[in-house]
Amino acid sequence: MTDNAHTTAPAVDAQAFIAKTVAENPVVLFMKGVPDQPGCGFSAIVVQILDHLEVEFAGVNVLQSDALRQGVKAYSDWPTIPQLYVKGEFIGGCDIVREMFQSGELKTMLTEQGLLAH
Repeated sequence: MTDNAHTTAPAVDAQAFIAKTVAENPVVLFMKGVPDQPGCGFSAIVVQILDHLEVEFAGVNVLQSDALRQGVKAYSDWPTIPQLYVKGEFIGGCDIVREMFQSGELKTMLTEQGLLAH
C-alpha cells in the first residue's frame, strides 16, 4: 500500500525538496528508514497505522542526508522524527498519530480528505 519515495535530497535544497514532496504527495511520512524497513520503532508504528488504514503514502528516509533530517525538523518546527503530513498539513509525530488512530480521529480525517474508501 505504500508508495516509497526514494528520492535523494540535495543538501542545499532540503527545504525546497521537503516543500515539493509535501505539495506533490497527499500523504507523506518523513521517517527513519523506508516503509518496508523502518529504521526505528516510532517510524515502524506510524507505518503500521497507515498500512492498517490502507492509505497510500510516500515514505521519505531522513537518514539519507543530515541536511534533510535537520531540514524537516526546521520545516515543521517539530523536534522529532517521524513526521506525518496530510494534504500539505503537518499532523504530528508518532504519539500524536497513535492517539489520533486510537480515537478514530485519524481515520475520520483521512476519509474526509478523500484518502480512504468509506
